[in-house]
Amino acid sequence: MRMNRAAAEARGRRAERAARWWLRLKGYRILAIRARCPRGEVDIIARRGRVVAFVEVKQRATRDAAAQALSAHGLRRVIAAAGALSAHYARPDDAIRIDAVLITPGRLPCHHRNIWHG
Repeated sequence: MRMNRAAAEARGRRAERAARWWLRLKGYRILAIRARCPRGEVDIIARRGRVVAFVEVKQRATRDAAAQALSAHGLRRVIAAAGALSAHYARPDDAIRIDAVLITPGRLPCHHRNIWHG
């Protein structure tokens, strides 16, 4: 059963809100949400200490399905956007990371750090 666009958008916003709260509980400060540039969009940009994380959020029925939704093509767009946006959000001595937060019903969010090693 396909979800209409408005329902999918609302579901995505709820997932991103849950991911932001999870990151805050782990000591991150949220710098931006749905940050856009000509190269793409980043769901969440967060800082903890000297680390700036560009975070992709995926919500699916199972954790495996959420992890599989992290496609190489999608991550390349996040990486391109992170490259363009990092000058605005990161300091010269900061570490830049690409992270993911997986959201599944009835479970705590799962934060994966440094998911791109390209």
